[in-house]
Amino acid sequence: IFAGGRGKDGSPIITFPEFSGFNEVTDEEFVNVVTYLTSIPSMDAASIGFIIILDRRKDKWNSAITSLSRIAGSFPGNLQLVLVLKPSRLLQRAIADVSMRLHRDDFKLKVPIVMLNSLSDLHGYIDKGQLTCDLGGSLEYCHSQWIHHRTAIENFALTVKSTAQMLQQFGTDLAETELPNDVQCTKDLLITHTEKHDKLKEELKLAVKQGHTLLSCIKDQASKTESHVLNPDEVENQTTVERLLAQLDETENAFEQFWSRHHLKLEQCLQLRHFEQDFREVKVSLDGLMEALLGLSDTGDCVARVDHLLGELKTLEDKAQESLEKAQLHAQHGDQLIQSNHYAVDSILPKCVELRRICDDFSNEAKKKRDILTKSLEIHKGIDEVNQWCESGVYLLASQAVDRCQTQEGAEAALQDIERYMKTAKEQQLSHLKDLGNQYEIILSELVKSKAQTALKRLDDVQEMFEKRHASLKKLSTKQTRPVQPVAPRPESSPKRTSPKIPPPTVAASNRKATENSSTNKQPSDAELARRKNIRKAKGGIKIEVMHEGGQGGSSHVLMNNETEESLSNRRR
Repeated sequence: IFAGGRGKDGSPIITFPEFSGFNEVTDEEFVNVVTYLTSIPSMDAASIGFIIILDRRKDKWNSAITSLSRIAGSFPGNLQLVLVLKPSRLLQRAIADVSMRLHRDDFKLKVPIVMLNSLSDLHGYIDKGQLTCDLGGSLEYCHSQWIHHRTAIENFALTVKSTAQMLQQFGTDLAETELPNDVQCTKDLLITHTEKHDKLKEELKLAVKQGHTLLSCIKDQASKTESHVLNPDEVENQTTVERLLAQLDETENAFEQFWSRHHLKLEQCLQLRHFEQDFREVKVSLDGLMEALLGLSDTGDCVARVDHLLGELKTLEDKAQESLEKAQLHAQHGDQLIQSNHYAVDSILPKCVELRRICDDFSNEAKKKRDILTKSLEIHKGIDEVNQWCESGVYLLASQAVDRCQTQEGAEAALQDIERYMKTAKEQQLSHLKDLGNQYEIILSELVKSKAQTALKRLDDVQEMFEKRHASLKKLSTKQTRPVQPVAPRPESSPKRTSPKIPPPTVAASNRKATENSSTNKQPSDAELARRKNIRKAKGGIKIEVMHEGGQGGSSHVLMNNETEESLSNRRR
């Protein structure tokens, strides 16, 4: 037994009490028991050396000799002293004395063997307080309770060992686990590992609870003793349990630290898989929008078409707004993952950069198309204004009656219409179309450029027509001095006499006179005669106005007839 007593120098005491069946114990069982007993004390106590008390007071000397031989041959620990209580009967004691003198060297023990005749001799070596009552001491010892405590301690030690092995194996499994590549598998793995961790955590809590319960039972032994002090053996048990609890605590802390890192990695892996999945969805959406944007034409052949394209662009931008905002938020989420020391920074950062690049590309391309279409719309509106002005101008020119323009009043009125309309060209800044064409030449299509050039050419042509009409009307509206020469009329008695027929000049001939300064004999047209003559009817006859082509060097033509109104009307026709 290992009652817990100690020698004066702290050596652990192992007692071999009287036991008639000792020789029946097999060597294997003996070695197992002795090895276990020597493993109970601490390393410091065991290093001092053990003291063995061999009680053979009621036995024969041969039994004592056999016990010493077993101890000498099988004791695994460091022996300091062997104390033998000799048989109490006189014959056996005498035999023991003689045998020890003759066979001391046969035991092969390098420690002293002390033969004791009585308990009082024993008390000279060991204090009574370190001896059980059967050896005359006061040390309380209950073998069944000792077995119960040692069994509990051994069970607890086994629990600590198995728990540590399970935690270590679980940690190995976690370390060797490959991270999944999709969200669902990552979720499943995280759930599975968390469930295993929680289960091991519960077992760990039960082990800790078991250890604290055992420690309380050991400490309660002090209250049952008179001295309220634990014996060295119980102190050793308490130390053992505390050491196991400390070992369990260290194991738990190490496991929790490893689990925290592994759990964080699994959560970061799940975050990464969500990020990658959302990235793919956003990228597909943005790629589709970008493809639609690139497919949207930025060339229109008229205002309505350009307005329609601008409407389609606005619709596409509105449709893309949600995806663009989602992409920006996703990139910000990636930045947050990077700032939180995510293990996959090398994978997250390029995706954030790509999302922002796609958003910028879409915005820039949309802005570019809007800019082109807006400028194209401005050009087309300018073209339409020019064309409308030209069409209205041509209509105005065509609507001016030639006969109205032959009089000074008519010519002045037509001239004012022309000037007013020419002024509208400046007010509408029609010539600004040319500036717009030059300014936007780089971004405009060939079709738009061609239409703008055609409109500008037409504007030049119509303006030239207006300038020519303006010059003609201004010339016609200029007032000229027309001298009147009175001529005496012929008598009324000769109404049937015809006047000499002098062919008057034509308008064309009059125009040629201004340049050639010569006369012509061609007859003028009725319209020209009507313009040049102002015939007034007077009392007693006809007053004839002689119209001189003053300033043109032409000859004067005088009608010197006294004709009736009817004959004059016929002549005019």
